[in-house]
Amino acid sequence: MEKIKKGDIVARKSHHYDILFSVDKIIKSTNGMQIALLKGITARIVADAYLNDLTLLDSEKVSDRLRSLDSKIEDRINHFLKKQKEQIQYKERNIQDIKAGKILHLDGDKLYSEKSSRYYKKMGLDAIVRNVAENKQYLVVKDYIQKYNPDILVLTGHDGMIKTGTKYSDISNYRNSRYFAQAVIESRKVCPSSNQLAIFAGACQSFFEAIMASGANFASSPGRILIDFMDPLIVAEKIAITERSKFVTINDIVNDLRDGKKSIDGSGVMGKKRL
Repeated sequence: MEKIKKGDIVARKSHHYDILFSVDKIIKSTNGMQIALLKGITARIVADAYLNDLTLLDSEKVSDRLRSLDSKIEDRINHFLKKQKEQIQYKERNIQDIKAGKILHLDGDKLYSEKSSRYYKKMGLDAIVRNVAENKQYLVVKDYIQKYNPDILVLTGHDGMIKTGTKYSDISNYRNSRYFAQAVIESRKVCPSSNQLAIFAGACQSFFEAIMASGANFASSPGRILIDFMDPLIVAEKIAITERSKFVTINDIVNDLRDGKKSIDGSGVMGKKRL
């Protein structure tokens, strides 16, 4: 068996190779066995696994899965453009004329940051994307808000329950939910009103209730499930292109989410499209 090291792309045998992970760190457990700390490549989750549960993936398989992810993004862009074409009546008008709300997106994953930035750019949306580790977001978010003055804030990256199926109300049982919640709290110190700043926060299996209680308008994950890479972007996009006179609810978004209200829910917010 090939030796697994930091940076390798792997999948878990016990989970039928469902998610691609990058090995972030290798540590020894209390029983002396080696454990890999993992960051999802095809899902916004962090996890750990014994090395003997992991399989190294060849570059061809990794490329196939990443191409599938990119294809989903392109499908979403095409869906959006088609919808806009149907709605826009004036000839020659393009996506830049929408005057959508401004998005600030802090993402704990470098790969997802880059993909998100490309997505927003292709959509013609006004978005600033920064790669900031989940446990650092609450330290810098106020400065970023004051610098960029966004209409919409997205706080995401990776998360996950340490012990799944139990301790749902214990925030210490979530790997990064406390950081997302704290970042929302810090954001509301600058912009207390949702009319000024709409906030989405969370990732896979995040502590939905705690993040919402901190002041978010939408959050993941009510069903403690893996959310799709696109979900935070879809929420931000919908708020950005909805007129300020209209209230955006989860029902306006749910059909575009892979797993509906199990992945994301919220109290809603007024749109941010400038008239």
